[in-house]
Amino acid sequence: MAFLLRVELPDVPGSLGALASALGGAGADIEAIEIVEHRSDGVAVDDVLLELPSRLMPDALITACHQLDGVQVHWISRYNAGASLSMDLEAVETFTQEPAKALEHLVSVVPPTFRADWAMLLVRVDGELETMHGSPAAPTLKGGGVVEAATSWLALRTSRTVPGLDAWDSTLLAASPGRLRGGTKFVVVVGRHGGPEFLSSEVARLGHMVSLAAGVQTS
Repeated sequence: MAFLLRVELPDVPGSLGALASALGGAGADIEAIEIVEHRSDGVAVDDVLLELPSRLMPDALITACHQLDGVQVHWISRYNAGASLSMDLEAVETFTQEPAKALEHLVSVVPPTFRADWAMLLVRVDGELETMHGSPAAPTLKGGGVVEAATSWLALRTSRTVPGLDAWDSTLLAASPGRLRGGTKFVVVVGRHGGPEFLSSEVARLGHMVSLAAGVQTS
């Protein structure tokens, strides 16, 4: 079974090797490791994609990690079988190959790139909010407080995390604004069910990706 593990560890030589050894000793087969964030306090946050035999429980991985000094597990979850971590450059290549559909492709690549459950691009048309593009699992613009919240997101000037909505099962959300060809404002909203929280580095990456996609489509 595939699992995705987000872990915090000291940003010093040897820490990643010690983590890999501990996970391997617990029975995990590491498929990929991606550095999510380097912090100024000497801490790194990594995402680890791994396979775990069905006879073992993921709790064994948490126990193995917490036996290492300075290591803390932020989150662990099942991951799609056969999945692999998507790099930002690969995502950018996807939506730059067809500039006219750059924003549509952006919405499709954001969920796997950021290990999120869904993404959607919202615009206001004739005074009404609409989902211009949405990934398959994207929610609808219905339910208590959704329209009000989405309206406020369209007013954002920079990318940021935004409060979860009860109508969307309190999903963790991040939003990033942009403009369509002609100047119409839009916002890309990304959701995760249950975690992990969006880090500031992820929010910044999302903003850069949205800006680039908007630029590609309008160039």
